[in-house]
Amino acid sequence: MTIQKPKGTQDILPGETEKWQYLEEKARDICRRFHYREIRTPIFEHTELFRRGVGETTDIVEKEMYTFLDKSDRSLSLRPEGTAGVVRAYAENKLYSDPDIQKLFYIGPMFRYEQPQAGRFRQFHQFGVEAFGSTDPSLDAEIIAMGYLFYKEIGLRGVRVEINTVGTPASRMTYRERLKSHFAPMLDKLCKDCQSRFERNPMRILDCKKDQHLLDGAPSIFDDLDESSTDHFDKVKRHLQDFGIEFTVNPRLVRGLDYYTNTAFEYKVDGIGANDTISGGGRYNGLVAQVGGVDQPGVGFGVGLERVLLVLEAQGVAVPAAKPLDVYVIALGERAEREAAKWLYRLREAGLMADKDYQGRKMKTQLKSADRCGARYAAILGDEELDRGVVTVKTMSTGDQEEVPMDRLVEYILEKR
Repeated sequence: MTIQKPKGTQDILPGETEKWQYLEEKARDICRRFHYREIRTPIFEHTELFRRGVGETTDIVEKEMYTFLDKSDRSLSLRPEGTAGVVRAYAENKLYSDPDIQKLFYIGPMFRYEQPQAGRFRQFHQFGVEAFGSTDPSLDAEIIAMGYLFYKEIGLRGVRVEINTVGTPASRMTYRERLKSHFAPMLDKLCKDCQSRFERNPMRILDCKKDQHLLDGAPSIFDDLDESSTDHFDKVKRHLQDFGIEFTVNPRLVRGLDYYTNTAFEYKVDGIGANDTISGGGRYNGLVAQVGGVDQPGVGFGVGLERVLLVLEAQGVAVPAAKPLDVYVIALGERAEREAAKWLYRLREAGLMADKDYQGRKMKTQLKSADRCGARYAAILGDEELDRGVVTVKTMSTGDQEEVPMDRLVEYILEKR
């Protein structure tokens, strides 16, 4: 029996990996310009971190985590999202002791046991940013702008920003009670998941895709916001307007995680089916204390890269392919093979992309290989060239050939580059 990859995973092969590298390079460049530094956290953490940090009432913790006992009977889980681990690292390593705020980003695999579908896998990859140590509304706007700029620069069209405020814990308590009063008469009509959420976190009912038809007349959180939450949200909106970023206020936007406070936001795009959300984030002012650290405010977002690639493909956006070879070295005969290997190393040493044949194939076949690799030049070396101390350089696009002194080969290719 042939062993195959597990359900919900994928092999990202050469030809596809270049698309991933392009997105990752764009993400890193955006973070560099906004002065966010990379952090790398473990792929697995203590399960309790996600119970506290993501929320026990979330689908992620209730249904989707890969959880196991290690050899010492400790419960560990593969990370289902990036924020909780970064928050834990921030608290454990006392990064809050730095006089400046911490602006961090991460890129890496996450794991959720859910039904695989287009753009959604059980192992998926996330690019995320987190900023700790400030409640300044301009920081919320900066985070939203980073995500928007990322999508803009990779070529996505029609990206929309939706924002909301979910208030403070105190205002949410009042709002929760009003929601429960509203939904109580129709409790038996709610889906099974929302019936479970009714007691534990009724705000999550607003996030349900199945019960949207029951939300008409539901109370708005804006009626329960305190003055500081309203002021914070107004300032976030003004900053986005100053940036020239259009947005829509969506009072039902609560996000699927329990840790958000004040600002919540999503990025949406048409043409990808009923679920038009491509990513989102928000502020989480109590999360650091919740996982056992010194209380510090935070704000961030997470982007699923598989979903981004799906949307790019749906919109027909061309993603840069692999860079072509600078030169393909062709050796004809045993004497030339040794010399070709030496010059291949010299070319690479000079920073050029170079390769050669390793299968002893004929010249015509090697030239076809050079063409498949997109090589700009083929450097042909046979017994005759060896005797005269030259190499024949063929321009692959035109077929033109030129003899070059062997000791000038590297310099010649660099000049032509």
